[in-house]
Order: sequence, then C-alpha cells, then structure tokens
Amino acid sequence: MTAPASDLLLVEQHESVLTVTLNRPDKLNAINRELHDALADVWSSVGRRTDVSVVVMTGAGRAFSAGGDVGEFTRMQASGDERRQMAAEAQRIVLGMLRCPLPIVAAVNGPAIGLGCSIALLSDVVVMADTAFLADTHVQHGLVPGDGGFIWPLLSGMMQVRLPLMLGDRIDAAEAYRLGLATRVCAADVLLETATEIANRLAAMPRGAVQDTKRMLNLYVERSISGVMDFAMAAERLNFADMRDESRERASLPRENG
Repeated sequence: MTAPASDLLLVEQHESVLTVTLNRPDKLNAINRELHDALADVWSSVGRRTDVSVVVMTGAGRAFSAGGDVGEFTRMQASGDERRQMAAEAQRIVLGMLRCPLPIVAAVNGPAIGLGCSIALLSDVVVMADTAFLADTHVQHGLVPGDGGFIWPLLSGMMQVRLPLMLGDRIDAAEAYRLGLATRVCAADVLLETATEIANRLAAMPRGAVQDTKRMLNLYVERSISGVMDFAMAAERLNFADMRDESRERASLPRENG
C-alpha cells in the first residue's frame, strides 16, 4: 500500500512499518520547496494512522539528503515572506517529528548534510551505513544552523559539538556513534535490513507504551530547545536578509572597464 504525499517524498507501507523515502536521487535528495512542504505536512498525517506502528526514513540513491537545495537561496534572500514561510515550515518539520507518536528510525544510507542531517538526528533511532557521514554546513553558507543544530548538544556533549557546528566538518559513521549521534552503524548493504529489524522489534512491543515512552523522552527535548529554536530560526532568517544586502552592496561597487 502506498500513500500519496509527493513524488519527491514516497510513503509506502509494509505490514506495520511505514517507509518514508526522500526521492530526488539525481539531486542527492536536496530539499527544494516542494519537498520542504511535503516534509512539513507528512508527520501529522502519519501520526494519525492506526494501521502502522513505526516509520523508517531513508533516501533514494546514494545520499540520505544533501540538505537545502541551494537553488532556493536566491528566493529566500529576496523575499521576507518567503523566509518567514520557510521558517514556519521548518518549525513544523522539527515539532512534527518530535511529536509524531510513531517512532521514527532513520536509515542513513549516505551523506546527511544540513537540513538532511537535522532530519536524521531528529529521528528516534539513527542507523548509519559505515560509508555515510553527517555534516551541518549552515555556517559555511553564512547561516545559523537554525533548523536542527540546536538538537546536537542534547545528543552529545557541548564540547564535542561546538567545532563541528561552527566549522561544518564531516563526521563519519564511527565518530557519529562515538559522539552519541548514531544508534547503530552497519555495513551499507545491510542498512535497510538492520533498520527494518529494529522497526519490527518496536512494532511488536505494546503500542501505547512505546508511543508514551517516545513522548516522555521527547518532552525533555522540546522543553530544552523551545527558546533556543526560536532564536536559531530567527537568526537564520536574518542571515538570509544579510546575504541579500551584501549582494546589493557588491552589485553597487564600481567595476573596472574592459
């Protein structure tokens, strides 16, 4: 059974497990406007389903997600309304994943960068292929990691995450596990099998107890990030506005003839 969400976000049911697949493999599953919309909408509809117990989330092709599509940046720079709408959607993605009653198992099959990294780390269980890596590269683009960087200190230690967030360095699967950013690491060829096995074990547990345990744990997360998330997302909006102003200043600079 397949539930329509978007051609870019595939939702497929296999018994009591729902598989959600980011589906822009030719773009390394970079998140454009349509996919961003779909990710903001999908969690409320998934959470209302009584015929499934667990979600497995992965990426089509060789990447989990390369993060925000840089082709969207110009539109974000140009329009305050666009920035506000995208920030509102980003908040819905974050809270939607945290509040979705179904446990979410991320099967990180390849690079998980920027927003893609945030989506992986907002999942309840993170299973990484040994060839995959995490990286939050917002700062490299002049942006605060406003759509999920605030979750890192809750999963790892503050001293361990400061440099990776401020530099955007890659964190390979073994290091992600050591830092507490991954639950399991396995060979790439058994990634989905491993993630599905975990999902099936969760699905076999008493449904209400699993869901309430997820909610109990994520209440810690929500209460810890409430003010921080508001600041981070507001700062990211300002960063986009700053990019616009810098572009205008560059365009007004005198140019040499010839």
